[in-house]
Amino acid sequence: MKTSHPPFSSLPHPWDRIVLHIAIVMVWGLLFALVFLLRSFFLLLFLTFVFSTIQVNGVARLDKFIKNRTFRVFLVEILFLAVLSMVGVFLLPKVKVQTELFMSQFPSYLKRVDQEIHELSINYPLLAEILPELVVEAPENNKKAVETNVIEYSPSRSMLQQLLKVGEESGGIENVNHVLGTLGNIGGKIAAVTSTFILSILFSFLILLDLPRLAASVRELENTKLRFIYLSVADDIRDFSLVLGRALEAQLIIATVNSILTAIGISILGIGEHVAFLSVIVFFCSFIPVIGVFISSVPICLIALQTSGIQIMFLAVLLIAFIHLIEGYILNPRIYGSYMRINPVIILIILTIGGKLFGFGGLLLGVPFCTYLFGYAIRIRDKS
Repeated sequence: MKTSHPPFSSLPHPWDRIVLHIAIVMVWGLLFALVFLLRSFFLLLFLTFVFSTIQVNGVARLDKFIKNRTFRVFLVEILFLAVLSMVGVFLLPKVKVQTELFMSQFPSYLKRVDQEIHELSINYPLLAEILPELVVEAPENNKKAVETNVIEYSPSRSMLQQLLKVGEESGGIENVNHVLGTLGNIGGKIAAVTSTFILSILFSFLILLDLPRLAASVRELENTKLRFIYLSVADDIRDFSLVLGRALEAQLIIATVNSILTAIGISILGIGEHVAFLSVIVFFCSFIPVIGVFISSVPICLIALQTSGIQIMFLAVLLIAFIHLIEGYILNPRIYGSYMRINPVIILIILTIGGKLFGFGGLLLGVPFCTYLFGYAIRIRDKS
């Protein structure tokens, strides 16, 4: 049996450890440089990983019932494509129409919010003293001027501006208009990512079909001149892939349950004509810890306020809180267990830094990466 020796073990001590650590730093530097160069392919790589993980787990679970792996692979692929096809045929057209409707009516939603804020500031003068920036000031005894100022100054639009870009007076408004324009052209965006989506499905199927031979080929690197690279990064990449795969699979279950509960709840509240759009928003925001709940709550509350009034909006807030309690106290403990439990304050710090440095990718992968870093990477491995 072939024995495995640590790389650079033939060098005298302490040069063997010094050269080993230098080599490890160089390998990880090259790996991060490669990831940076491939950042424009992030969506393709991410979707391929997600689809491969889902199907690999499905094939593994069928092993008890079907012994032929090739048959299991094709069966899982057919079921996977069937689910995606049903979603594409029945859900996406409704999402496209409802999203365009939401964006076309977005100014009226903001106007309704401004009206409610104005009425609250009149009924509760203390609010005007605590938050004077929310109050529309106008010359006395000039109703037309008041109405003009309400149109020119929008408290809700100002708050949205501050959320999107703090510190730039014109830049914030431009960002608001850019975001609204981007969301308004959601149909074109969906068409633009279709090719990436199809390619990721194809790549995931090819990886799944040939996975045993691919894994064997990667392990063969240990017997080549690139052995030290393999030993430096193979275990860490495998562990991170497992952590990320488990996190995404668990979050997929949670997102699906959240979307179903949201669809049922908003139908009961009487805003079911927007159920497809709102459910999809909740589904995708469920992958962003903590702040995803607040992001997905905004369109629900706006539609509820505009359609049915402030009472229904408060009921929508209670619905969101109820679903979040189910997620936090029932779904998360059962699906995650003790794994990936992080203090919400730390999660917000991770999301702030990750979003600032890496955009949406940082929001999506920041928590799993930090979980791996502090739960696996920096721990001393048990060599027994």
